[in-house]
Amino acid sequence: MKIGFGKLMIAGLALGLGLLLTAPIALTASAMQDIKSTYNQKCAVCHGVDGAGNTPYGKKNPMRALGSKEVQSLSDDKLLQIIAKGSGGGKMPGYEKALGADTCKQLVGYIRTLAGK
Repeated sequence: MKIGFGKLMIAGLALGLGLLLTAPIALTASAMQDIKSTYNQKCAVCHGVDGAGNTPYGKKNPMRALGSKEVQSLSDDKLLQIIAKGSGGGKMPGYEKALGADTCKQLVGYIRTLAGK
């Protein structure tokens, strides 16, 4: 099957645009403080400040530690999907409507800082 140059360019642009839309935002020191505050307000109730899930809710509803190899091996897109849309059959709500897409992307970046903790 022969694919024309134009179709190949369109496919490449669409793929690149998709990556730009879903890639986490690089965080400055100030933005890191802001997103850490958001994490502490919205996520730490269940996941704990350190992401280990050692909270009353986390103990009742076992969850993977956010710093674990299992979670850290998930793609940024998968983490973003979980944060934005929720998971666990509704146990974890989606936050895209409440926080916005950019904040959800920043949370992916923050979760990456919990690696090995």
